[in-house]
Amino acid sequence: MQAEDHSALRQAIVEAATSLDENAIAPELVAQALAQGGARLTAHGALSVETGAFTGRSPKDKFIVRDALTEDRVWWDNSGSLSPAQFDLLLADMQAHLAGQKLFRQDLLAGADPRHQYDVTVLTPSAWHALFIRNLLIRPGEGIDTSADAMPVTIIHAPLFTADPKRHGTRTETVIALDLRRNIVLIGGTRYAGEIKKSVFSLFNFHAPAQGVLPMHCSANLGPDGEAALFFGLSGTGKTTLSNDPERPLIGDDEHGWSADGVFNLEGGCYAKTVKLSAEAEPEIFAATSRFGTVLENVILDEATRRPLFDDISLTENTRAAYPLDVLPSVAPGGAGGTPKTVVFLTADAFGVLPPLARLTPEQAVYHFLSGYTAKVAGTERGVTEPQATFSACFGAPFMSLHPTVYGEMLAQRLRSSGAQAWLLNTGWIGGAYGVGKRIDIASTRRLLTAALSGALDKAPARIDPFFGFAVPEAVEGVEPHLLDPRQCWTDQDAYDAQAHKLVHLFRQNFLKFGPSASNEAGPQMAEAAE
Repeated sequence: MQAEDHSALRQAIVEAATSLDENAIAPELVAQALAQGGARLTAHGALSVETGAFTGRSPKDKFIVRDALTEDRVWWDNSGSLSPAQFDLLLADMQAHLAGQKLFRQDLLAGADPRHQYDVTVLTPSAWHALFIRNLLIRPGEGIDTSADAMPVTIIHAPLFTADPKRHGTRTETVIALDLRRNIVLIGGTRYAGEIKKSVFSLFNFHAPAQGVLPMHCSANLGPDGEAALFFGLSGTGKTTLSNDPERPLIGDDEHGWSADGVFNLEGGCYAKTVKLSAEAEPEIFAATSRFGTVLENVILDEATRRPLFDDISLTENTRAAYPLDVLPSVAPGGAGGTPKTVVFLTADAFGVLPPLARLTPEQAVYHFLSGYTAKVAGTERGVTEPQATFSACFGAPFMSLHPTVYGEMLAQRLRSSGAQAWLLNTGWIGGAYGVGKRIDIASTRRLLTAALSGALDKAPARIDPFFGFAVPEAVEGVEPHLLDPRQCWTDQDAYDAQAHKLVHLFRQNFLKFGPSASNEAGPQMAEAAE
């Protein structure tokens, strides 16, 4: 779909609206959101909103148009499909739904590298959703070069639209539909704003590999010589916290591309979790939640003071803050950095058997990238009474438009060509599983990370873990030696062995789904150690 066709579609929707607010800035959008109702100002001026029945994404309601472009490329196990005719009918009905409403239009960019950039227009009847996406994507003219050849993308957001499964081919009344040939996104039946942001990432995940760019669900920051470090990790592993370092300028906290020239941010903002947020543990993020224009999602406010109660998760544990990157004290200029020197895979191992830090070979790095492991702890969800392994391919399976092995092969190539050192950093439990052991203290984690980022441990003496096959440093300055050997921290070492065998088995079972094409040395090493 050419830029002219996108212009015609956007114009048709705008002409049917009663009025249009075009590229309104934060003060205007805050005023409009308050006038529309359902939003409140906090004591410090942030905009507080609730997303209703949906407090997170709806991955089972995500659909991709199945056509000649996508038929043999999309990872259909990970997405539902719509026919082109079903999508067109959905588009027409959504246009009819928006006709006669006031709309907010935001013309934004995705991709800090002009050679790999998207010209994104979002149309929505909701002022606070317009503010949300303005915070999170790149605002033209704010320090990022703009390409005249950016790929046009149109996102039509209708939170109160009701899909008809019989008519539209959807699963429920909620729908997130992507036409990857025309780069049109339709979002209806949910007020959870993260669907807008993640739809852009899904488009990027489909198109970027064809341009020689590895799309990554990770955070990234810069070292003293301009080299990048990447941080992959699922929710609760410390990805945002550990990448926000005043000594290392932040490139971005969530979505990036790795091209032949280095790393660039897809976005222009942060979408940080705020559960249990404190000024002491995360001062930069905490300060961002107190600024005017930040959007707080599903955060309970004290009724008397209007101060956020970040420990209150009565609505959801998935409370969020959306704010522009430029409110942080240390940000990489231009949203880009050089070739990564260090790649860190974060996990919060609630089984208590992984070491706090392990050095990975390139093959092991790809194995852990495809596995995307962390663990849920007992009590976090109803019915969870013991640690449960969670595997999310590439640390972002819901957003992977292609098969994970496509991204795994690209990562392997990048690691070989860059010489980057990969690490597994465990921010979970030691001395026993969750409920028996204790969580590794953040001070030790930061010392381990600092040592890994400095390069001091790249060739340092290490032992080979008998269960997982990776190299564990024998000593790290400032860290108690016993912490580096989790087996020695258990009072019952036979119980440690049993728990380690269990986790190895879970890794092996999960990896079977990738088939023989994903086999590498890391899998057999882990299997042999567990025999």
